[in-house]
Amino acid sequence: MPSTTLRRALVRSLRRPPWSAAAWRDTRLIAAGIPLAAPVWLAVTEPTLLFPVTALVVVLARPLTAAQRGRLRALAGVDVPPPPGATRRGRPLTYLSTGVNWRQIGYHLLVGPLLALASLCVVWCWGAGLVLATLYGWVWMMPVDTPLRWELAGTDVALTAAGVLLLAASPWLAALAAWLETGAAQKLLGPNRAEALERRVEEIAESRAGLVDAVDAERRRIERDLHDGAQQRLTSLAMNLGLARRTLKDVPPDAMAVIVAAHEEAQAAIDELRDLVRGLHPAVLEDRGLDAALSGIAARAPLPVRLDVELAERIAPTVEAVAYFTVSEALTNVAKHARATSVDVSVRTVGGRLRLVVSDDGVGGADPTRGSGLTGLRQRAASVDGTLSVLSPLGGPTTLTVELPCAL
Repeated sequence: MPSTTLRRALVRSLRRPPWSAAAWRDTRLIAAGIPLAAPVWLAVTEPTLLFPVTALVVVLARPLTAAQRGRLRALAGVDVPPPPGATRRGRPLTYLSTGVNWRQIGYHLLVGPLLALASLCVVWCWGAGLVLATLYGWVWMMPVDTPLRWELAGTDVALTAAGVLLLAASPWLAALAAWLETGAAQKLLGPNRAEALERRVEEIAESRAGLVDAVDAERRRIERDLHDGAQQRLTSLAMNLGLARRTLKDVPPDAMAVIVAAHEEAQAAIDELRDLVRGLHPAVLEDRGLDAALSGIAARAPLPVRLDVELAERIAPTVEAVAYFTVSEALTNVAKHARATSVDVSVRTVGGRLRLVVSDDGVGGADPTRGSGLTGLRQRAASVDGTLSVLSPLGGPTTLTVELPCAL
């Protein structure tokens, strides 16, 4: 919860009437934190226990932090997320060297006990206010000959009024103490701004990877539906038209011309649909892997392609699809714009990264900033946390280098 939200919560708490349920909730919150700081105050009052208690707090910093987070979550509905690495186990020296753990230790040794002392004062105000506010009634019910009644006779009204004022002020004091505890816990037990941004980046990366996987799965589904549905129906239609074209000899020429035209259109539609299906997700990529799929691209290219593939480790299916479409679109761009006579494609796995290099002997001058197809290639690579670089001086040659992670 940002600091502005905490301030607004404090203002709302101070505007509530003292007898509201929020006042008791704030009091329960701060009272539950007093036992967690009791050992530290015991060590302060007994110096011989100072070192053992300090060492114990350092060792038990993580369980104490978990207890504080649980208290805030259960009694205040405030979730204090752990900083990145706070739950990671390691060597003691590594544990003590991180700022996360020192913030936790500082909270449990200094800030927490001070807040617990303030909470104890608030609880004392509740108790003292309750006792003093009812003092006039207790004095009135005492027997007339009781010495204590005559000793309090002159001060019972003033003490009762003081008790009422304490009861009226205690909810606001509890709200202030609860606000301080919540803010201190979020500052010291939760992530700071840099850690929160780091966590957010990790969440965005995971979300992006999930989105890429979902898009790839949807593309596979569409490819499967087209291949098993529309393509099969068109194939059956083309076969029937071809059979009619060969067997029907006594139909008028005009009708035969229509049959011939329909047969040729059906065959053209099958070819276009086959190219579309291959563009969505080639079956060979899923059945035989990236090497075989790239060999198919090289064989269909309108110019000679020298393909060199060496994969030392398994590639994630989504990354395989990105690599396949990157090489396919790169070869299409070369055929359209480069005026090249040959292309070299190299695919390697190096240090957990898939490295694609597409080079041609064309005229060069490719510029990804001019909105060409290279922009789409760069966006496709970036979708899986990959990079793309282009070296294309005027006169050539052009070298396209793409690096992709082998796993997401």
